[in-house]
Amino acid sequence: MKARIAIIEDEDNIREICKRYLEREGYEVYTAADGTEGWNVFQQYQPDLIILDLMMPKKDGWELCEEIRRCSNVPIIMLTARGEEKDRILGLTMGADDYMTKPFSPRELVLRVQIILRRGNQATIQINEPVSEMIEFLDLKIDPIKRRVFVCGYEIELTVKEFEVLYIMAKHPKQVFSRSQLLEQIWKFEYEGCTNTVTVLMSRLREKLEKHTTKNRWIHTVWGIGYRFDPDGGNEI
Repeated sequence: MKARIAIIEDEDNIREICKRYLEREGYEVYTAADGTEGWNVFQQYQPDLIILDLMMPKKDGWELCEEIRRCSNVPIIMLTARGEEKDRILGLTMGADDYMTKPFSPRELVLRVQIILRRGNQATIQINEPVSEMIEFLDLKIDPIKRRVFVCGYEIELTVKEFEVLYIMAKHPKQVFSRSQLLEQIWKFEYEGCTNTVTVLMSRLREKLEKHTTKNRWIHTVWGIGYRFDPDGGNEI
């Protein structure tokens, strides 16, 4: 069965070139010229991967990405003319799986699509096998099947990446994870020089977990290295 790709991009030439290259590789490609049309394409065709431009009319890529992430874990590659690190970090922490700055090579885009879909299929197999039981600590419950998190009985709304970071760390309590390890585990790529992505994500995750409990209760910084999950509390190292 052909993988379905949605290209949501307002520049006609970029949209058509990407479509042509992806179709040559055997993908089934659907396109949209703005965010509103892109949402309709997403709902109608349920693509296996989305290529999403950030700056679009009617509804921009930031807003559309947030809407998609509320209901789907579909891989997203963000496209933008902006090359600033803060934009890249924001896109990744919002749930994007990769990020390309214009102008870019259509061949490189195809390669990234292939890698994400291949690794995504592998990750699905790995995740589906061990997630038969609820992970429970005092005042914290993680349901890996329904992808739901509860703190002191309150459900916490997490993004896809926030959930995955919490789940991986909770499966290995008290193990120290470097920022680079977490980047590779969650995004399946090595984002050299982008470890600030993890810092931003951890800050948001902590804020959500601490809404109904004490500060820094489970996730702790190991200074100069990364983070660890401690179900018994503890201090920063």
